[in-house]
Amino acid sequence: MNPGLASLQAYPFERLRQLLQDVTPPALPLVDFSIGEPRQQAPELVAQALTASLQQGLAEYPKVLGELTLRRAMAAWASRRFSLPSGFLDPDCCILPVNGTREALFSIAQTLVDPCQEPKALVLMPNPFYQIYEGAALLAGAEPYYLNCDPVSGQPDYHAIPEAIWQRAALIYVNSPHNPTGAALDQDALAWLIAQTRRHGVVLAVDECYSEIYFRDAPVGVLAVAAATGSLEGVLSFHSLSKRSSIPGARSGFVAGDPAVLARFLRYRTYLGAAMPPFIQAASLAAWGDEEHVAQSRRTYARKFAAAQDILGGHLDIALPDGGFYLWPEVGDGEAFTRALFASKHVRCLPGAYLARHAHGLHPGQERVRIALVGSEEECIEGLQRIRDFLDNHPLKSSQSKESAWHS
Repeated sequence: MNPGLASLQAYPFERLRQLLQDVTPPALPLVDFSIGEPRQQAPELVAQALTASLQQGLAEYPKVLGELTLRRAMAAWASRRFSLPSGFLDPDCCILPVNGTREALFSIAQTLVDPCQEPKALVLMPNPFYQIYEGAALLAGAEPYYLNCDPVSGQPDYHAIPEAIWQRAALIYVNSPHNPTGAALDQDALAWLIAQTRRHGVVLAVDECYSEIYFRDAPVGVLAVAAATGSLEGVLSFHSLSKRSSIPGARSGFVAGDPAVLARFLRYRTYLGAAMPPFIQAASLAAWGDEEHVAQSRRTYARKFAAAQDILGGHLDIALPDGGFYLWPEVGDGEAFTRALFASKHVRCLPGAYLARHAHGLHPGQERVRIALVGSEEECIEGLQRIRDFLDNHPLKSSQSKESAWHS
């Protein structure tokens, strides 16, 4: 058996199930803020494209490389979104359709890490993080190296990474906008990362699956910053329709970037058999070609955040993120808060401790919870009001009161 399996921690939602299994909630409908799964209605044009191609799509093996028409649509979208020079993103070699960014983010580490390297290769990642980054590193035979997010900026201080760490690194995962802090990296930060990773021969994998859920300026994309250098060397950008188009069940996305890296990634995925079904390709083609449903989705999320600020602003530090759909408030003991809230109001959130690790003397998730505003507006408002009612009886006044209140 693969010895790396023993090093994997339980997934956050399994830990949450265990945390709440002995708690009896009140007889109220569950409001589930725990999982970042958009529950908005799928765009009609996507559903129509899928059903129209379903019968034909069952009669043939899909290509791992995907259809050229889809790759061209993905390249065209990215070129429009990030104002790329004409021809910079060649759909023949710089775009690879994937079955959601989760699959791709995991597989890229298996492609790039040398499992025989001594000492072990390092895979750098923000802390807190999407747990796939950690699992990918461990099963590739690498060692995760956690970069604590600053509580103010919401991103790691990449300039503080020691030279010795860069020398051992094979891959760095960057998440912008970040899950769960919502913080995006600006052009200068991404430019510095591109230069630094190129200097050390490290692949820069930028998870941008939340890039289309924003409320002020559109987040800067790594492809735009790479274009300013005239090269895609060492740069990969991951995008998904799960968040952008609210179709997580389609498991559809793409990776764009360095053609040399993508050629190796294609070879790995060919043996893996990770090909997107033709009917999902047809649905994806429709989604990448339309922006109105994305703008409408942004407006819906903006209303949810406005409601969160109005309802909880007097109780918790509720800031509008650069992107994404998460609240990341500080509550003291996150696990105890989650249990007490569930027991009192039948509202489920996720302890921040389940999204982070203790590293460099700190645990950046221990005193926080993640609240995903992914349900309908009505459901989100109902859940937020229940949290406010809960906090009215358990007011946050100091670190000491935060921790003692949930255990009372």
